[in-house]
Amino acid sequence: MSVIPIILCGGSGTRLWPLSRKSLPKQFVPLINNKSLLEHTLIRLQSFKDSKGLVSPVMCVAAEEHRFFVQTAMQNVGSKGFIILEPVAKNTAPAMALAALKAKPEDLLLFCPADHHIADIAAFHDMVMSGVEAAESEQIVTFGVTPSFPSTAYGYIEVSTPSGKASVNHSGGSKETSARKVARFIEKPNAQRAAELILAGNVLWNAGIFLVKASALIKALELHAPDILSVCKEAMKDAPIDGEFIRPKEVVFSGCRSQSIDYAVMERDAGVVVVPFNGQWSDVGSWNAVAALAPADGLGNRVVGKGFTQETTNTYIHAGERPVVALGVDNLIIIDTADALLVANADHAEKVKDIVTQLSESGIEQATQHRRVARPWGWYDSVDQGSRFQVKRIGVKPGASLSLQKHHHRAEHWIVVKGTGRITCGEKVFLLTENQSTYIPIGEVHRLENPGTLELEIIEVQSGSYLGEDDIVRLEDNYGRTAKA
Repeated sequence: MSVIPIILCGGSGTRLWPLSRKSLPKQFVPLINNKSLLEHTLIRLQSFKDSKGLVSPVMCVAAEEHRFFVQTAMQNVGSKGFIILEPVAKNTAPAMALAALKAKPEDLLLFCPADHHIADIAAFHDMVMSGVEAAESEQIVTFGVTPSFPSTAYGYIEVSTPSGKASVNHSGGSKETSARKVARFIEKPNAQRAAELILAGNVLWNAGIFLVKASALIKALELHAPDILSVCKEAMKDAPIDGEFIRPKEVVFSGCRSQSIDYAVMERDAGVVVVPFNGQWSDVGSWNAVAALAPADGLGNRVVGKGFTQETTNTYIHAGERPVVALGVDNLIIIDTADALLVANADHAEKVKDIVTQLSESGIEQATQHRRVARPWGWYDSVDQGSRFQVKRIGVKPGASLSLQKHHHRAEHWIVVKGTGRITCGEKVFLLTENQSTYIPIGEVHRLENPGTLELEIIEVQSGSYLGEDDIVRLEDNYGRTAKA
């Protein structure tokens, strides 16, 4: 028996704005110990082994635009597997269907969100293994967290009596399973209803984690959401594979109905059981949840980065490159980034997403885009811009290169500030080292490469009549891209 981890990497994470944005959702942001939530999830899932005792390969389901974030996270922690790329977001039911269709029918699939934080890996492993027998018997196993307070941020699972079957833990011993039949799923309640649910004592927070045999999930989809399954089957039929990337057919998948797995299957299927989890768990769904992961001082303040407090209580500061000072305040959330600042009362943390919507509707670019932009070859940071000019810092990973390209409307000046760059400019190919520079005229074919073992960093000064990212004509690219650098 092998448990195959499936990581669902969708979600925009607007509640953690301005650090998390559409262009870089929270699961890819280094939030805890300089690692992203996706990296922590990948590490946690390395505790599952295949029949040969090797780490089970993972399968990630992610948006096409985030493919290199997922690939980099997997490389950073040494995980192997496939990445299914959704051409458009269609919620969890289609995402899970794609993974089940890729897997072998007998595989036990462990579906996990990419953006949860579970510190106790051994406890998580034991929880999953206690649901294996139920999953092997064609039941759908979901996992619920024992509530510690009447939260209005989570859905709830009402449980009935234990199933009474035996299960096996990861050390080989048998024990009475904690799996229970699900009585019903409950939507996120208001405060009064949440308190009533907690007092009733037979509810769990819905963790959105599932263990199910691939064939059982396909049967459940066939019964409850046949249209979704049919579209996903057609989209996966002869889907092109590019290295670790699997691309369902865009034209077909775009016609799929968008629905969560809870609505499509879980609330309708009679064979759903739940296993409780008593360990520490967070969906990191708000800045209050993020703050709770940081240690507090004697006055209840929690500080990450260059934050300073004086005569301040119960305040969370997440400071980036600039010093951030809180003086004489209480119960605030202060999140500072290079191009946007959030100051909020902690009691209003759940309303951050509403502000992001308002900013988006007002055409504010910072609502969705970061000033620093990740690319498969590295990153760039737009540090200044004005009429007919723009200044960028550009970092290129060792061994990586930008596309061979040209621009119709802008010229570029490159100054190397760290490392060594190999420059292609027209027919010339040459090296530049620190403090050296070059000029790329308008319309000239060019490329920047890092032939070294350390990161290459340059300052790029663009000048011209139009400086948009879409003024790129790619002639050759190592990453299969056709637009935008």
